[in-house]
Amino acid sequence: MSDAATIIDTATTPRVSKRFRLQWEEAQQSWVLLYPEGMVKLNQSAGEILRRCDGVRSVTEVVADLEQAFATAGLEADVIAFLELARKQQWIDV
Repeated sequence: MSDAATIIDTATTPRVSKRFRLQWEEAQQSWVLLYPEGMVKLNQSAGEILRRCDGVRSVTEVVADLEQAFATAGLEADVIAFLELARKQQWIDV
């Protein structure tokens, strides 16, 4: 259950909120969050992060997967910052 006071850290296991459906939208050429009143078009980074938020993987695992997929390092702070924003928008539950 999402709690506004919850701090997202590396052990957190975020998942896309049941209020939304994450899907690839071919017409938009991007990941989107669908909800009854509309749609949120995500940028590439947001889509890549959210599609890994399955409620099983920890933030550490999400970061490691992203760093491997994109052959980069040092993404932890950016991923956590995005997840904090996503939690405030109620896109994820932690």
